[in-house]
Amino acid sequence: MNASATVPDVRQHILDVAHPLLLAKGFTAVGLAEVLAAAQVPKGSFYHYFGSKEAFGEALLDSYFARYLAHTDALLGGAGTAAQRLMAYFEDWLDSQTGDEAQSRCPVVKLGAEVSDLSDAMRAALERGTGRVTERLARSIAEGQADGSLGHLTEDAATLGRTLYQNWLGASLLAKILRQRAPLDTAMANTRSLFGLH
Repeated sequence: MNASATVPDVRQHILDVAHPLLLAKGFTAVGLAEVLAAAQVPKGSFYHYFGSKEAFGEALLDSYFARYLAHTDALLGGAGTAAQRLMAYFEDWLDSQTGDEAQSRCPVVKLGAEVSDLSDAMRAALERGTGRVTERLARSIAEGQADGSLGHLTEDAATLGRTLYQNWLGASLLAKILRQRAPLDTAMANTRSLFGLH
């Protein structure tokens, strides 16, 4: 690390380096010494940046969701009808979960069950983050109901947003278990059908 780097810079660097390690191995299997060695940060300095491994895990999830939500906002705020923007979001999800780049994998799928049982703070970070995703999906569905591109959907937009997210999250988990993309392809087909895109 650059000796002139500020505390926030070093803290973010540690989180960035840790992200692929945790996606590959899980939270409990990755030791702090491994993270600090990969980040080239002295072993004794961890608690200068994080109060505990649990606080580190919470910060890691918050950092992930900050980036993910910015990316989501860009996709859902793009050109076209609300239905087209939502499809761009789900196409991006499909691409990110079926590509070769492990860095793009969803930590909610990898770490969700593991850390929710270990740490209430990390579970709350997951709840906050996923809640913000479903709020954005609900808002886009409501926009589609208003602009006519999803006018045929008469159900509550918030319920539809949660249902879609749950379907895709479950499909991502099954794709990981089966080591094949078929569950994600099914999620895409079901989403297209729901949106009336045949």
